[in-house]
Amino acid sequence: MKIKTVAVLGAGAVGSYVIWGLSRRKDIRLGVLAEGKRAEKLKKGCTINGEVYHPEVWTPQEAKGVDLLIVSLKYGALPGAMDSIRQVTGENTTVMSLMNGVDSEKLISDEIGASHVIYSVIKVASHKEENGYCFNPETTIGIIFGEPCAPYDSERVQAIEALFADTGLHYRSTEYIREEIWSKFRLNVCNNLPQAILGAGVGCYQDSVHMKAISDGLRRELEAIAAAKGIAISKAAASSGHGSAVPPSARYSTLQDLDAGRHTEIDMFSGALVRMGRELGIPTPYNEYTYHMIKALEEKNDGKFDYSKEDGEITCSR
Repeated sequence: MKIKTVAVLGAGAVGSYVIWGLSRRKDIRLGVLAEGKRAEKLKKGCTINGEVYHPEVWTPQEAKGVDLLIVSLKYGALPGAMDSIRQVTGENTTVMSLMNGVDSEKLISDEIGASHVIYSVIKVASHKEENGYCFNPETTIGIIFGEPCAPYDSERVQAIEALFADTGLHYRSTEYIREEIWSKFRLNVCNNLPQAILGAGVGCYQDSVHMKAISDGLRRELEAIAAAKGIAISKAAASSGHGSAVPPSARYSTLQDLDAGRHTEIDMFSGALVRMGRELGIPTPYNEYTYHMIKALEEKNDGKFDYSKEDGEITCSR
């Protein structure tokens, strides 16, 4: 098995890392999936670390039957992309989801069949600037992938390893991919979310016992749910317990979304944990509070609490 065609669905922060690396492979066809105005924009190129890359731009119909489809969307965009994923997936297509959270593989499997899906997770501190997406290739942990069950050294695992070799991408395969996914999930919930509510850089966890207490509360709830599901996070590699090296001022994806006035992926993080906690009978007060706080911040960004246009003035006295 040799991978000769790769399609990327989602050319944002995560997709840019893949495009950056695989553009070095001159023996494959690399394309991004897009239609309409999005396609016209991508045909002008993708600016990554100050350099413009020109992957092919394919419609889902044109990409039908590619060897590997890499899904790197925001969580909220996945339901609307399912039709495209179905159209692209051919008899021998492998689908790799590099989305956050712990359930994108199941959601995609429910649409196209589990036999097409290989489990994976990515850790890259990529961010958008005026001239495109930027990341540090050296400090990026990269892509971790594997089969959810034996044989772990499958033909397609070997094919993906061969595809990623000599590209600059950091990667490794593992037989503990579920644990690796939950390990990153823990990082996102415990480090991503409290920072977003506070609106401060990640240094807040070192500098405030109160921020650490919130992070620890979220972690305890997550680990209790993982244990109830038979997920032994401790089996994940030691490096998976840490993100890519970032300065104290770094702002993770949830805070970046709020800064930009976008809706976040909170439904995939605390929202999912609250739902799983209810199903398992495990209380999740920290995650419930965090979920509602970030939803309220989204509403604030949407202008729901803009009372400046109200007529009249209320004077309070006592």
